[in-house]
Amino acid sequence: MRKSLFLSVLILFSAFSLAILSGGCSNDFNKTSGAIVVVDRGQVVNTVVASGVVEAENEAIILSPYSCIIKKIDKNPGTQVKQGEIIVELDTDPIKKEIEDIKDQLEVKKNTLEKTRLNNRSSVIDQDYNTEVKQLKITSLKSQLIDEEQLLSVGGISPARLEETRQSITLAERDLEMTTIKNEIRLKQLHADEEGLLLQIKIQEKQLAERINLLDKMEVKAPSDGILISISGKVGEKTSPDRVLVRMSDLSSFIIKGSVDEKNSASITVGNQVYVIFDNESIEGTIQSISPMVENSKMQFIAAIENGGKAKLIANQAVSLNVVQTSKNNSLRIPSSVYFYPNREQVVLVKDSGKVTKKSVRFGIKGTDFQEIVSGLNEGDQVVLSGRLTKRTTNNSEPKN
Repeated sequence: MRKSLFLSVLILFSAFSLAILSGGCSNDFNKTSGAIVVVDRGQVVNTVVASGVVEAENEAIILSPYSCIIKKIDKNPGTQVKQGEIIVELDTDPIKKEIEDIKDQLEVKKNTLEKTRLNNRSSVIDQDYNTEVKQLKITSLKSQLIDEEQLLSVGGISPARLEETRQSITLAERDLEMTTIKNEIRLKQLHADEEGLLLQIKIQEKQLAERINLLDKMEVKAPSDGILISISGKVGEKTSPDRVLVRMSDLSSFIIKGSVDEKNSASITVGNQVYVIFDNESIEGTIQSISPMVENSKMQFIAAIENGGKAKLIANQAVSLNVVQTSKNNSLRIPSSVYFYPNREQVVLVKDSGKVTKKSVRFGIKGTDFQEIVSGLNEGDQVVLSGRLTKRTTNNSEPKN
């Protein structure tokens, strides 16, 4: 009886101990287990965090069109303006006076041209008349020579008289020739005088058009949408030609002026891919240039943005930047965690069919979102995030976060 009772107590004790041990394993699992992440394939990107400010890619500079007084300033620096809006108004009185003077000079020139053309027509008529008279004189002398040759044959005149008529014909022909040459020269002179007046009129008409166009520029307008950076001069101040009057940023395209800690400067090179992060959106870009100077332990660089993202940016907007150092496609990967170290081999917990086992895993590069798995895990494996049971199997020192 006592033996039977002892065996019963022993069995109950063994069952109770087994239950305790079983419960102990379950509690240990609960203590050591956390979120579960699944191994998959995709891109792993290793980045350096930087900060940046959106700036206009191009700066528009407006020069003073004329030497004049600043009459009114319609917009102040820092104001956003639309294309065509008036920024500065300049005094137009000097230009208007020049326009009136040129118009008066043009009227005088045109009147002179009309007189010249009338004189030219008169000269041509006189030349034609004189030429015709000389030709008639030669014709008359030739007719007279024929008559005198007949008279000489019958002894009616002396040979000397005949020779005198022949000489008169020769002189008349030479006179006609000289007159023709002089008339041609005179006609060329008259034509040159007319062309000279026409050229002067054309030059003054061009000056008039320039002054009229300049009159429109006396209202300095925004060449495009943008933000005014500065206005040189004050109301009542005289401005000289080609002096920089207005500076403004062109909002048609943007760049990112970025800065990164000096300790990460070695990771920043021209051509690096950049992701601009703002308002839960990501825009891709590329580093165009790097400043050789380091200021306040920060290195400066310029990143160009893809055209598709420029419309979403706003001038002077602060943004976060992820500068890509390394990128691998179609890699076995796992979501990044503080428990997993880059380029290390370490022990992780893997859940399979309700059981948790330990596996030694080799990790590769670590990005903001994902970390590369070099070996030890397969696609679809479920990894338990746990710091207490996660350790490395190498002797390398703990990486600094």
